[in-house]
Amino acid sequence: MSLAAYCVICCRRVGTSTSPPKSGTRWRDIRNIIKFTGSLILGGSLFLTYEVLALKKAVTLDTQVVEREKMKSYIYVHTVSLDKGENHGIAWQARKELHKAVRKVLATSAKILRNPFADPFSTVDIEDHECAVWLLLRKSKSDDKTTRLEAVQEMSEAHHWHDYQYRLIAQACDPKTLIGLARSKESDLRFFLLPPPLPSLKEDSSTEEELRQLLASLPQTELDECIQYFTSLALSESSQSLAAQKGGLWCFGGNGLPYAESFGEVPSATVEMFCLEAIVKHSEISTHCDKIEANGGLQLLQRLYRLHKDCPKVQRNIMRIIGNMALNEHLHSSIVRSGWVSIMAEAMKSDRIMEASHAARILANLDRETVQEKYQDGVYVLHPQYRTSQPIKADVLFIHGLMGAAFKTWRQQDSEQAVIEKPMEEEDRYTTCWPKTWLAKDCPALRIISVEYDTTLSDWRARCPMERKSIAFRSNELLRKLRAAGVGDRPVVWISHSMGGLLVKKMLLEASKKPEMSAVINNTRGIIFYSVPHHGSHLAEYSVNIRYLLFPSLEVKELSKDSPALKTLQDDFLEFAKDQNFQVLNFVETLPTYIGSMIKLHVVPVESADLGIGDLIPVDVNHLNICKPKKKDAFLYQRTLQFIRETLAKDLEN
Repeated sequence: MSLAAYCVICCRRVGTSTSPPKSGTRWRDIRNIIKFTGSLILGGSLFLTYEVLALKKAVTLDTQVVEREKMKSYIYVHTVSLDKGENHGIAWQARKELHKAVRKVLATSAKILRNPFADPFSTVDIEDHECAVWLLLRKSKSDDKTTRLEAVQEMSEAHHWHDYQYRLIAQACDPKTLIGLARSKESDLRFFLLPPPLPSLKEDSSTEEELRQLLASLPQTELDECIQYFTSLALSESSQSLAAQKGGLWCFGGNGLPYAESFGEVPSATVEMFCLEAIVKHSEISTHCDKIEANGGLQLLQRLYRLHKDCPKVQRNIMRIIGNMALNEHLHSSIVRSGWVSIMAEAMKSDRIMEASHAARILANLDRETVQEKYQDGVYVLHPQYRTSQPIKADVLFIHGLMGAAFKTWRQQDSEQAVIEKPMEEEDRYTTCWPKTWLAKDCPALRIISVEYDTTLSDWRARCPMERKSIAFRSNELLRKLRAAGVGDRPVVWISHSMGGLLVKKMLLEASKKPEMSAVINNTRGIIFYSVPHHGSHLAEYSVNIRYLLFPSLEVKELSKDSPALKTLQDDFLEFAKDQNFQVLNFVETLPTYIGSMIKLHVVPVESADLGIGDLIPVDVNHLNICKPKKKDAFLYQRTLQFIRETLAKDLEN
């Protein structure tokens, strides 16, 4: 402005002069204009140069890490149609413009606040639509735990990304983020890279031989008798002799009671299966887990897992081993690097409840961001299996009985054929585990846990001949595992079937004697007993009378009506339950149970199922089906649901 004014004044002075302008004056004015203009241009240029250099210095950051991560994504080629109209529709254009706007706002605010936008991304060449991905990656590595959890949740909810963007996250995220994505229900499986290639088998070797070598490399001293038994059996016998040793007995399809079908038929058993059972026992010892990892066990078990994809029993034992190893936090990085998180993320989405629950246990033991509890072998969370924003206000525990299991004991009443032909899809479909399918939906604020432990009806079927586990021994073992899982930190309702009810009674009595277990007693609200033989069972008498056939196990012997231990347990618990004012509900069968095709037995009569407190409800079913409702609106389930809601009413409201 001043320059223009000066020029105008000079021109007017020249134009309005009456006398002819002097030549010297005119040139003097022109020189003055040139001097002023030159100074202004030079000064402005220097100022702009300084500002540009200062701005560049302010926003230039080391981006080597980002560039390296970007280079990894070059192998993922996203193919697009050559038809521009197909890809550049209104939605695409709108999303692109939105990304541009967000980037500009972030960059502007960052400059103002002198906080460089996404530190390493200030000068890196990133497409506008990729900004959100890199911002989430940075957010997931924040020092603030809440910020990290938010980033994982946002990633899991992203369903509009291109394939290479999911793969980019998979390559660049850290183990905590990967585990968090695996435990997020809506996560896309493209977040998980394929496991690394497995090492080749040694020349003239097989998976069976390498499994034997792995087992032989584990310490063989200072082991309990059962671990020694499984280890020696797997190492010294061939698959044929192992099958012969198993003997020809029975299987009742997981229903809970065996029968002598034939002395000539031999169940199929392999050396691999016995090796895995031995390694399961070894994996309960922390130092042995270190040996398994050091000797390549994670890779070998993964090879077996792939080879036996059609054999759930083998896969379950492998997952039990990995779950036990995941209890040791120093092994987490090895488990992640070997690719097990990717495998378990896929297993979590399985329709098979048993497979999903085993995978959920592994991932929960790996997830130290949101899970404080540790789930030891045999303790399975049925709900919630994923990370959830739903506050958990109480626990419901399911304890099976003789020859039962953590899942099949609690299935819907039906035949085995229905389990195969009717996969669980909707609420009215057959369910292989009603606590997970029905109860979890009706009471989402509950943590539902099911416990599994080995029991036998006869010493002929003993998993370990040296094993003599009384109710007292088992109750202490289960109580320790449940306390490690956080049982007692919230209000608790116990649900038990058959001998499982005796274990619950013994656990509560033992907990009352230990100060460190006082929380379990203080938070127990109620107990449901499904045909629990409080005063003994005819099964024990029947087994004793034909002991030449069955050789009753210790568990069965303790169920006899004249058992001193059973009477003491009943008297002590009845007095204790009254003092604690526990809410109690008893169900009892009224129909006999068929064992095989010829034997019929009323396992728990009405008088034996009467605890002495609480309602006693007879139901027209047999012993096996007393805990298996026919359908969701059946009286058996609805009365159970009513008891849980009434007993936990105050806790669920808070």
